[in-house]
Amino acid sequence: MNVEIIDFKQTDIAVLEHRGAPSMLMHSVQKFISWRKKHHLPPSKSRTFGLIYDDPSSVSAEEFRFDVCAELFKNLDVSNDKSELTTHIKQKTIPAGKCARIKYFGSTDDIEKVVLYLYDQWLPKSGENLRDFPVYFQYIKMMPQVGEFEQETDVFLPLI
Repeated sequence: MNVEIIDFKQTDIAVLEHRGAPSMLMHSVQKFISWRKKHHLPPSKSRTFGLIYDDPSSVSAEEFRFDVCAELFKNLDVSNDKSELTTHIKQKTIPAGKCARIKYFGSTDDIEKVVLYLYDQWLPKSGENLRDFPVYFQYIKMMPQVGEFEQETDVFLPLI
């Protein structure tokens, strides 16, 4: 796998925190897509991210944490939207900093192998050290705009 070291620019994001079984993640994604449409943040204008805090194979389903995210260009103002989903949307920041990046092409169902490669093979040989921030994904090309195996995702491992 081709690993690049890049400088990631600070990015403000709107976040729906998924907490619970990985099998229910797509349910949270669908809710977030509806929210994005309502707030005019389509993927064509606002980059899409996912922050993964836990290895689903090492925590119980109830403990699994994943943030579904969209780039923000101004502070999140939801004062006129009192819908239940909006009350669960938070504003967070992906901090600026050095990252290892792998461009991954294919189904996101198989993206775990990229993350494991970064941690288990690349990092020990790289001489780099981890920053205190989770691995995150930027979804470049997603379904339904492309087929499942034509998806493009950047996988970022934050480094010191």
